[in-house]
Amino acid sequence: MNTELLRQIKEKGLLLEKELFDLLNSFDDPEATKTLLENLQRFSGQKILTKASLSKNIEYIQRAAGELDSTHKKSVESVFVKLGISLEISKTLTLDNDKHVDLEPQTSYSIHYSDTKADKKLDISDFVGNFRSRYQQLQRILINRPQLKNLISINKISADRQAISFIGIVTEKRITKNKNMMIKFEDLTGEISGLIKMDNKELSPIANELQLDDIVGVRASGNRDLLFVHEIIFPDAHIPNRTMFKDEVCVAFLSDVHAGSDRHLGKSFERFLDWVNSDDETAKKIKYVFFTGDNVDGVGIFPGQENFLRLKSMKEQYALLASYLRRMPKHITMFMCPGQHDASRVAEPQPLVDKRYAPELYEIENLVLVTNPTLVKLYNKGVEFKVLMYHGASIHSFINEIQELREMKAHRSPAKAVRHMLKRRHLAPTHSTVTYIPNANKDPLVIEEVPDVLCTGEVHRLDIENYNGVLIITGSCWQAQTAFEEKVGNIPDPAKVPVLNLKTRELKVFDFGVEEEINNEY
Repeated sequence: MNTELLRQIKEKGLLLEKELFDLLNSFDDPEATKTLLENLQRFSGQKILTKASLSKNIEYIQRAAGELDSTHKKSVESVFVKLGISLEISKTLTLDNDKHVDLEPQTSYSIHYSDTKADKKLDISDFVGNFRSRYQQLQRILINRPQLKNLISINKISADRQAISFIGIVTEKRITKNKNMMIKFEDLTGEISGLIKMDNKELSPIANELQLDDIVGVRASGNRDLLFVHEIIFPDAHIPNRTMFKDEVCVAFLSDVHAGSDRHLGKSFERFLDWVNSDDETAKKIKYVFFTGDNVDGVGIFPGQENFLRLKSMKEQYALLASYLRRMPKHITMFMCPGQHDASRVAEPQPLVDKRYAPELYEIENLVLVTNPTLVKLYNKGVEFKVLMYHGASIHSFINEIQELREMKAHRSPAKAVRHMLKRRHLAPTHSTVTYIPNANKDPLVIEEVPDVLCTGEVHRLDIENYNGVLIITGSCWQAQTAFEEKVGNIPDPAKVPVLNLKTRELKVFDFGVEEEINNEY
């Protein structure tokens, strides 16, 4: 009998089906057994591990086994084959890690693309499956929160008054006649209503901020007829220590080039290109550049757009963009995701920019086209730095729906809206916030790994904030104020480029704006 395995199970409060325990007990390497058990519990978010539960969630096992040393993977495969579960992890890439490239002996990157496949006609079951997957993904994050004691599922709440915790999705919010808030929560087992006293100065702002489809942990007391909510816990994102490279490596962030627009700031962009090719000390240290969407102005994006285009076709617009990118130094790797104006479907997650409209982009060797969103991991001498790219279509919804953001007119400081993505660990939590393709296996808009940087575009204003150790950068633009922006009162902040030094974590902002061009004085 493996006493170490028993100790691990007892310490973690796990329950294992006998067949599964016997199989793990027979595993040759105790250290690998311990790591596998920890990973299974972490990825599944479950305290009870059975053959049936694991068979239904092959992804958990693959991810857990994928973190083992390569020498142990075949042994793990053979163990699970005895359970009738085929992993084939030694024949496949890590689930999300689609591309890994060595650039220099001590510098490399990996790209974790979103799953953008939509290979069948969608129906209601796909949306249900998407929410179920999202719930399970965020449940695995919330289940480790120390505040959630006595954690149970909703169907286990009895008729007796008790203090409990549960994880639920917000399905309804309403104000009672006594001016309190009633919230309906749902999990995979049932639904229940919780009352929040709006005279509670700590809880009422959180209650007002809650959005439909938010998934949160709840501490409450009461019974199955009615609960009194005492605390709401968001999944939230935290980085305890800032990641710092050992070498001088700089990263630049650009967004919303809008090549082809009659307000496109071509002269300003030329000034940036001259600088990045110069002997400037910061420019010479740049190894990566991130372009976060709306790289061209597009065609037919809104009624009458043809009246505001300098280049009338997508191919012409991408040809102009390619002419810029070919001038970038070859030692710089560029990552480019699409936005709503690009040659890609509007529904998120967005696939790569379509090669039919942008063939020249595919010929640029140091340009890597990625999905929206995409997680890029940069490596330097054993240090990993994560950059999450997301164009940011949901920013407007956060600002419109959250009172605090509306009142502060957060379109002028959009990073405050992006904070709410990190707080919820989801890029667009409310259904209909953005057009999206549901994925029944895994919601690609969940922020499963906390990034070091979350960079967005969309709002045309450079804004920078730090949220629990995560650096938020909302990108500037290369387009002067449009007629629509003037109508809605949006004042862009164009031609600004933030550059982050990954060794010192110093952030500098460079202004390449040509005033006459920005003010349309030519």
